[in-house]
Amino acid sequence: MTTEYSARHLSVLEGLEAVRKRPGMYIGSTDSRGLMHCLWEIIDNSVDEALAGFGTKINILLHHDGSVEVRDTARGIPVDIEPKTGLSGVEVVFTKLHAGGKFGSGSYAASGGLHGVGASVVNALSARLDVEVDRGGKTWLMSFKRGVPGVFEDTGAPTPDAPFTPFTEFGEPALRPIGKVAKAKTGTRVRYWADPQIFTKGANFQMDDLIGRAKQTAFLIPGLGIAIEDSRGEETESHAFEFDGGISEFVDHLAPDAAITDVWRLTGTSTFTETVPVLTDGGAMVPTEVERECTVDIALRWGTGYETVMRSFVNIIATPKGGSHQTGFDQGLLRFLRAQVEANARRLKAGNDKLDKDDVLAGLTAVLTVRLAEPQFEGQTKEILGTPAVRAIVASVVSGQLKERFASTKRDDKTQTALVLDKVVAEMKSRISARTHKETQRRKNALESSSLPAKLVDCRSNDVETSELFIVEGDSALGTAKNARDSEHQALLPIRGKILNVQKSSVSDMLSNAECAAIIQVIGAGSGRSFDLDAARYGKVIIMSDADVDGAHIRTLLLTLFFRYMRPMIDAGRVYAAVPPLHRVVQINPGSKPNETIYTYSEQELHDLLAEFKATGKRYQDPQRYKGLGEMDADQLAETTMERSGRTLRRVRMGDAERASKVFELLMGSDVAPRKDFIVEHSADLSRERIDV
Repeated sequence: MTTEYSARHLSVLEGLEAVRKRPGMYIGSTDSRGLMHCLWEIIDNSVDEALAGFGTKINILLHHDGSVEVRDTARGIPVDIEPKTGLSGVEVVFTKLHAGGKFGSGSYAASGGLHGVGASVVNALSARLDVEVDRGGKTWLMSFKRGVPGVFEDTGAPTPDAPFTPFTEFGEPALRPIGKVAKAKTGTRVRYWADPQIFTKGANFQMDDLIGRAKQTAFLIPGLGIAIEDSRGEETESHAFEFDGGISEFVDHLAPDAAITDVWRLTGTSTFTETVPVLTDGGAMVPTEVERECTVDIALRWGTGYETVMRSFVNIIATPKGGSHQTGFDQGLLRFLRAQVEANARRLKAGNDKLDKDDVLAGLTAVLTVRLAEPQFEGQTKEILGTPAVRAIVASVVSGQLKERFASTKRDDKTQTALVLDKVVAEMKSRISARTHKETQRRKNALESSSLPAKLVDCRSNDVETSELFIVEGDSALGTAKNARDSEHQALLPIRGKILNVQKSSVSDMLSNAECAAIIQVIGAGSGRSFDLDAARYGKVIIMSDADVDGAHIRTLLLTLFFRYMRPMIDAGRVYAAVPPLHRVVQINPGSKPNETIYTYSEQELHDLLAEFKATGKRYQDPQRYKGLGEMDADQLAETTMERSGRTLRRVRMGDAERASKVFELLMGSDVAPRKDFIVEHSADLSRERIDV
């Protein structure tokens, strides 16, 4: 260190050198996330071509040597000479920062690329990059090593370690033809090897992220086919996506619950003016007022659940952190539905309470897309849209299109709009009720206790970790379980018969159902989006139903309740199903030796046990078949089902919430036809002995 500081201490980084020195400024990080960002930059260039109407196929290949290749059938990068630099279009795109066809030159009406740094940044951060262009009846090739154009002398498969000769002004041209193609054939192929000097050792391409992004893009551009081929493992993994339904099909794909409305499309186009610097022929930047066109396309639908699934895009580029377009969507939706609730307050019994954003977004699945030229993003990662005028345009489209929908005289539209208003008001009431309950609980002093259902047989311990709540079927099972339980740690809650099927019931119906309300009240953590796992009163919730068809149905109904309204309990692995025995077999021992009791838990297990007895000549009493927990003695129930030392519990897991939701909807939803098809298809797999007839 020195105290001297003069101009000679300043560093000037030229061209791509700045990218290699500070890569995080351009790609966010140098781990897997940054590696994937580089791949998005190359893919998005092909996607912008498809968005502009050129090219219908994009292929992404992950090679076994760690390189990645992106192919398209678009116009191809220009190969002619750019007049200002004297370089070919390919060299300009891959070596010059802030160079490209997306600065208002007329090549793209709307694109995701804006700053002209994507391809050049990837080039700078690659140990090797090869680009082939089919254009003008020829195939053109250009190669780079860490951003420097030149020629690799490959003796076999291409590799970054091959001898490399940098391009010189008087040497071989950097862009050279290597073959001929049909004049009508155009396209670009980019293959690159990420530089290990830049990226961390553990950085690799994330296949799940790549598949998700490819599928998402195929939804957003109907008719575009995107194929992925991963050859890094022992076996090649392939995926292909192409959708014709656009964002309406995307919404159906994303939705986690049963629908209460069809997918609605809200579209509109408007213009706005903004002042931008324009480069004149003389090289001066002059502030100029230009008129922009903004196209809005939204697909949305409400479902029976309370989760919100929202995806927003600007020119096909995802904006996970929102921005002005999403703000306009939220404002337009909330303002319109507030007005509708106020106009129908008497029918909806809404009082003077007002909706908030969470009320209208509950159960909503929506895809919001806007397209405009030169949008203003916050940073190169393009996660937030900053163009201010878009907010008012989106809000206007949302409120205007919904006004037409709610004013429609069609029967389906009237039914669905009424269901939407009922849902958002029910969410508002639920929110207000939960807030009132929390305030009431805060006001209680230490001498007061909350009023739990009278039928709850609680345990003495207040230790959540060791306490268990058994939900039992009927009073007869309750009587046996009372004598079988460990009263210090095990609580009992009886339910009468089959509870409400919450999969096809509204929130208000669920809350007004005595059995559902009792379960939610006893667990004490709320329901829906207000559920607080830390407030749950029991460490385990164990469903203990009879080992028959009705018991299985009751267990399914209870699991549906937990899945829909107390899902964090399942996520945390705190919901279990008891496994009571199906049979009791008494083995008769000779002499004074006491008889031995054996429990079996399936028909096959009983069959194997009896076969063993016959083979060994052992005597036994006729097996007893338990059809209900009430048939068991307390000591038998304790020994087999409730005592921790000898019982078997099945933990309810939910590794894939989306798949689980679809299964719940198939088995418990209001749409009968798919369920009927499922039953017919799998009827041959059903054992007649399992049916109580």
